[in-house]
Amino acid sequence: MEQVTPHVFAETKLRGSNPGFVVTSDGVVVVDTPQLPSKAVAMRAEAERHGPIRYVINTEHHVDHIFGNYYFKGAGTVVHHQGVYDNFMTVYPELDPFEYAREALPDDPDGAALFPDREEYYQDPNKGQIVFTGDVTLRVGDHTFHLLHTPGHTPGQIAVHVPEERVVFTGDTIFSECQTWLMTSDVDEWIASLDRIRALDVDHVIPGHGPVTDLSYVHTQRSILLEWKSAVAQAIAKGWSRDETVARVNFAERYPVDIGQGYMMEYIQTLNAGSLYDKFTAVSVG
Repeated sequence: MEQVTPHVFAETKLRGSNPGFVVTSDGVVVVDTPQLPSKAVAMRAEAERHGPIRYVINTEHHVDHIFGNYYFKGAGTVVHHQGVYDNFMTVYPELDPFEYAREALPDDPDGAALFPDREEYYQDPNKGQIVFTGDVTLRVGDHTFHLLHTPGHTPGQIAVHVPEERVVFTGDTIFSECQTWLMTSDVDEWIASLDRIRALDVDHVIPGHGPVTDLSYVHTQRSILLEWKSAVAQAIAKGWSRDETVARVNFAERYPVDIGQGYMMEYIQTLNAGSLYDKFTAVSVG
């Protein structure tokens, strides 16, 4: 794992999100868990070498941030925003998170033997034991953890600000130097959340995907969101249909897809353009 500061570690070179942990004088706080089973087991062992795990915090409900919780059972209290708790490993028409986790196993040959069957998994996937709304602050030993509600990419999105380390874990509010997944996000909320992160006094930004960066990348992420909005809005103004918009609005050349998911490039472009088109053309009722 990459040592970001003397007490903060993050993994940015695995398929899935960027999980990490913070070592305090009273144990370890984990932020997100690896999607790949063997990597989750290894990260737990590495964290526990620094002390007992006190908390496991998930920044969002998408499977690449939470599936590894299964392998952290008995290791600390799981903390979730209400939006994460309510959507934890929920199957939606567009995505079955359990099957998406299974799909990644070719990238983790040692993980196949650790992968549970569906019934066993859903009996106890290790979801939140502390559930909150808004913001909450945890104090662990000599460190403070401000869990800031930063909705947009998902409704329950949070950032974890650790002022003593001048670090913030943003989850997928920032995709550093890789494709941004809009999914069914609220882009206006997302932009407001970027403004909140930009106001923090930090040196290191640990994104949901891609390399560790700094606050200057907030402006880049903001511009990416605005470009997507503008491109789809212009398509609608030109009278393009949804199919035409999805076919023509494409930012695939801008960045690669994060590690192990290059095959998802067309899916990302299609879903991003289509979801924005649907939002911009929706008819309000009432």
